[in-house]
Amino acid sequence: MSTQENPSPSDRIALLQGTLDLLILRTLIFGAQHGQGIARTIQQTSGEVLLVDHGSLYPALQRLEKRSWIRAEWGTSSNNRRARFYELTAEGRKQLLRETDQWTRLVQAMGRVLGLDGAALEGEKGRT
Repeated sequence: MSTQENPSPSDRIALLQGTLDLLILRTLIFGAQHGQGIARTIQQTSGEVLLVDHGSLYPALQRLEKRSWIRAEWGTSSNNRRARFYELTAEGRKQLLRETDQWTRLVQAMGRVLGLDGAALEGEKGRT
């Protein structure tokens, strides 16, 4: 992952299926959006690091809809085009809480293993 202000395309991160599901659910907590809006929100809020490929986005949206975590309705986008707007369901909110908890535990565990508490990183600098 890059910490650059504007990461190059090669620095951007491909998303794993479960991670993409979590990001979509999180994005929809703020209200209904169409697919392009979801992808744009994820990209913008990640500081342009995470790009959601449409080949991954739409199957994920279908999967989440099939699980009843989101629902979709046809509407008109801001550029006056017909689009499906997705919104979080009550079950989707519960799933978002479960997945956020799991993700938080994973990040904390990875941080411990990688020594991201600061002290371990200082020790690594001395060895290089």
